[in-house]
Amino acid sequence: MKNLELATFGAGCFWCTEAMFQDLKGVEKCVSGYMGGHVDDPTYKAVCTGTTGHAEVIQIHFDPSILTYETLLEALWYAHDPTQLNRQGNDVGTQYRSAIYYHNEAQKTAAIAAKTAAAPRFKQTIVTEITAADTFYPAEDYHTDYFNLHGENPYCSAVVGPKVKKFRTKFAEQLKA
Repeated sequence: MKNLELATFGAGCFWCTEAMFQDLKGVEKCVSGYMGGHVDDPTYKAVCTGTTGHAEVIQIHFDPSILTYETLLEALWYAHDPTQLNRQGNDVGTQYRSAIYYHNEAQKTAAIAAKTAAAPRFKQTIVTEITAADTFYPAEDYHTDYFNLHGENPYCSAVVGPKVKKFRTKFAEQLKA
């Protein structure tokens, strides 16, 4: 049995984020969900109101012998704009905030170091919150693998598709066959 670790990131719409990270070598599973709020068992509809306190996140189950947490952090900086507060593009609200939810002290240390190292690449201040992981609530089943199943959806065509294409080009060497 593989010794998998968890990484949990908020980077805007989880359809986008899942579609990018699930293709990296070493990612065994990528689950869309919610974290960081004050309501138990939140639903997509409730989270979209912005009143539950949750962020849309992906929880990545990865094999650290193939893919390091530091590489995942590097991919995170590339996958979204960490300088946009409570939004990504036209997706606006606290549920779309940039966040790293660490699962242990080593991840916390790595996240802080990665944020500091990434800062000079951006013209504006990185607003990504770095917070201890709390309860993860998986999103409803219809969100699973959404982009791959619904790529013709107008939002997927206009927003997700271009982001995924750019990500796959940048990380071509690290993608699954």
